[in-house]
Amino acid sequence: DLIMLDAFDHEYIPEHLLTEEFLREVQTLLAPGGGLAANTFSSFPRTRQTEPALRLPLFLARGSFDLFHGTNYDMPRWGNVPSVVTIHDLSLLLHSDTHEPRLVERARGRFPAVIRSAKMIITVSESVKREIVEHLKAPPDKVAVTPNAHRSCFKPVPLEETRDTRKRLGIEDDFLLFVGTIEPRKGLLTLVEAFADLRQQKTLPPLVIAGAQGWLMDDFLSSVSALGLEDRIRFTGYVSDQDLTALYSSCVAFIYPSIYEGFGLPPLEAMACGAPVITSDIPVLRETVGTAACLVPPASKSQLAQAIMNVLEDKSYRERLSRAGLEHSKRFSWKRTARLTLDVYKEALSRRP
Repeated sequence: DLIMLDAFDHEYIPEHLLTEEFLREVQTLLAPGGGLAANTFSSFPRTRQTEPALRLPLFLARGSFDLFHGTNYDMPRWGNVPSVVTIHDLSLLLHSDTHEPRLVERARGRFPAVIRSAKMIITVSESVKREIVEHLKAPPDKVAVTPNAHRSCFKPVPLEETRDTRKRLGIEDDFLLFVGTIEPRKGLLTLVEAFADLRQQKTLPPLVIAGAQGWLMDDFLSSVSALGLEDRIRFTGYVSDQDLTALYSSCVAFIYPSIYEGFGLPPLEAMACGAPVITSDIPVLRETVGTAACLVPPASKSQLAQAIMNVLEDKSYRERLSRAGLEHSKRFSWKRTARLTLDVYKEALSRRP
């Protein structure tokens, strides 16, 4: 069968889901004579957001595809090509106040159509599967879980080899780290408030926030300024995988106080690099990190502050978290994800009329 993977998304594209590793693993598992086409639609001129989606059925028909996989709840509006659709999370519905209203409205219009029309739905955690079944009323046997994985580039780097990266980014030897888009649902306000409270008790290493600017960034920066933390928080912006690996490998602790996730990839990447991880005690992150991280209730700055203090002051505890995280990260691989994805493709094709 000839399968098309659609990496196109107008606003949000989870790049890790179409890494070369994942595509290579899927291609390897396809039957001899089969094919895999990945198309980003970047060459398609458009004057409005929906135009590529309207062109998609014609594109599929001309290509004689047997199956379409939309990797971010996008699919052909009409046509006979069976579709598999990935829904990464339901934050646009369940935490709509943390997103731009136009994206929330878009999701509310798309999700019901996806549930009706797709032959199979992929999601990245059992937690999100339960949400899809409960809130979108999808049949449980129509929703399959294919967990994410960290890429092979994320592995421990000796401290000495991280010095040049940290020097270039203006980062001290000891630092705390957050990685992710700067947006409300990541719990960053709780983190900086906990950080501010701890500073009143003891001298802390700086907090490094690595990630692209997201929605309501200005509000967050105003909070940082009001707390008097401009000189102790370093914003790196987006960083390369090589730089990110160096930061994960050399931080004193990785902190990820998100209030909602579909999977929670940054904590897993940090674990794969040997970082001690502190993250939120929510169902999906319990699923991703298991017992290999320090879990704290979301939005509790006092308990987050205590967890940070415990990790900073107890070297043996840091080392235990580091070892546990490294071992736990080995449970995830793109090879396994590819096998599970191929099983979903086969099931979708078997459901053709």
